[in-house]
Amino acid sequence: MQLVTEDNITELAVRRWATAKDPRTAQLVTALVRHLHDFAREVRLTEDEWMAAIRWLTATGQISDDKREEFILASDVLGLSMLVVQMNHRFDPRATPATVLGPFHIDGSPELGFGGDMSDGVNGTPLYITGTVRSLDGDPVAAVLDVWQADADGAYEAQLPDVDEARLRAKYRAREDGTYCVRTIAPKGYSIPMDGPVGELIGQTGISHFRPAHVHFLVTADGHEPLITHLFEEGAEYLDSDVVFGTKQELVVAFEPHEPGPAPDGGTCEVPWLEARYDFVLQPCAPR
Repeated sequence: MQLVTEDNITELAVRRWATAKDPRTAQLVTALVRHLHDFAREVRLTEDEWMAAIRWLTATGQISDDKREEFILASDVLGLSMLVVQMNHRFDPRATPATVLGPFHIDGSPELGFGGDMSDGVNGTPLYITGTVRSLDGDPVAAVLDVWQADADGAYEAQLPDVDEARLRAKYRAREDGTYCVRTIAPKGYSIPMDGPVGELIGQTGISHFRPAHVHFLVTADGHEPLITHLFEEGAEYLDSDVVFGTKQELVVAFEPHEPGPAPDGGTCEVPWLEARYDFVLQPCAPR
């Protein structure tokens, strides 16, 4: 019988987990064991600290539901989400860069036509987002743009318990020439949720808990890699301190003011409005 000691526990655990039937699972879990054990040794982890960590992880799971993904938020603020995104989406420099999904994406958004107003009934300054979707070779792509954002108070639909219908989210299809037009309202920079385990942890640091004003996009098209990205308002606060590390210079866009009159959707806007122009460039799928 081999007795377990502080010196051999890591190797014993690695051997056991190396028996996983799937080779990738074996690789992932044995590496996880090594790194967890190295972390515990490096910081001389106490029993009270480990129990506090377990309680934090438990609370993170308990507060999560189909509208709130606290574990995604934890991954985001630790910088892990952006690291994984950047390792797995090494696009051509000409392609639009990817960034984090965030914890507030909801499946099943309604489909709207060209210039359809996804902010219908929500107060704010009208914002039209226009441009094209193209492939690296410049050809237009009839992509689907899944769009979502916070309101003028910085709140997402998922954070509003009394909302029972789609709010500030929709799907748009680019036309045959690649052009698209989204009508919404100007977003506001906002604080991540501070009423849960992640917020409690952030509150113990000097980290800014704010995100700069932005609109989320998930752009998909046959033959191209899915693109998860944001568009950020030029000059917005917190561009240099985004709590989830999601800001990229290529995604910062001017929100140009316009007087009441003709609008990009072919109609008329009767109040002052803003326009953000951006051309999405998609990465073709790699040959298999």
